[in-house]
Amino acid sequence: MNSLGLKRAIVNTIKETLEDETVMHPRVICLGEILFDRISNQPGLPLEAVSSWTSYPGGAPANVACALTKLGTPSAFIGCVGEDDLGRSLIDLLKTIQVDTSGVQTYPAPTRTVLVLRSETGDRSFVAFGDKRDTTEFADTHLKSDRIPVKLFQHADYLVIGTLLLAYPESRAAIGRALELCEQFFVKVVLDVNWRPVFWNDQSIAPRMIHNLIKRADYLKLAEEEAEWLFDTTDPGVIAHRLESLEGVLVTAGEKGCAYCLSQKEGKVPAFSIEVEDTTGAGDSFLAGFVHQLCQHQLSEVKQDADRIVRYASAAGALTTMRAGAIDAQPTGAEVDAFLFLQDQEG
Repeated sequence: MNSLGLKRAIVNTIKETLEDETVMHPRVICLGEILFDRISNQPGLPLEAVSSWTSYPGGAPANVACALTKLGTPSAFIGCVGEDDLGRSLIDLLKTIQVDTSGVQTYPAPTRTVLVLRSETGDRSFVAFGDKRDTTEFADTHLKSDRIPVKLFQHADYLVIGTLLLAYPESRAAIGRALELCEQFFVKVVLDVNWRPVFWNDQSIAPRMIHNLIKRADYLKLAEEEAEWLFDTTDPGVIAHRLESLEGVLVTAGEKGCAYCLSQKEGKVPAFSIEVEDTTGAGDSFLAGFVHQLCQHQLSEVKQDADRIVRYASAAGALTTMRAGAIDAQPTGAEVDAFLFLQDQEG
């Protein structure tokens, strides 16, 4: 056994020793933003013409944490909310869903709200922030690295992160600290690019930061347009070949389905034919479905079950589009299993 393998074995032994059989430790940590999406009630209208909005709890990493727990994989959320009613309500929601909140911080700034326009076909665009505030004026930008609980990483198998909090110095340092803990405790990193230009005051610095973050990831999920933007290709095999550190690349394309390269196996999974009400949070449920499946498989099994793993993720995402909101619309594991069973019967 080489020195790296020996160190990994020692860390795994420590993790097992620390396990308390009476406690269900989170297997997945999700780090990033939690917020309220204020979604337009008038699909197809521009910002200035919208007369009313409906607020839904969201934020991609928080969505993933909630979706994982509903699917049956214990999760934890690390992020920062304001010391206000909105922040308290988000913490209460996480606790109700049974997401571990030991990594949630508070800060005396507003909890973020995002204005979301919808097209007549249900597609979304993130256009502004509540009360016309600058993007830097919200609590989530103040996530502090020295308050991240080390204990969560001692027990976890995966860290799920996005790129939005790279835009702010304090939260960027917190991401760096989390990645250090992942290296220390051999926690695999799942990165969702989740590009939202409205979060960045200086968009020109984003590509370099995102590429540096990708180099430290084990799995990469990105939308087709994000793949084209960052790699000039939408081929997950090409992307995986360029970045040999990646164990998996997922490129999603909405109604066109998902292309993947997992453990050097490439394939495509078509989208399910369903009636879409709202696409908010669908990509996050997809990612949760994928990570949930990773937790159900040994790494040696991922290659042979790759198509089934991605199909499960696609089902989780599809079911989320059939109801409004992100977290409220997420399916349970039983619902995903039933949906896939019906699809197999009809096919």
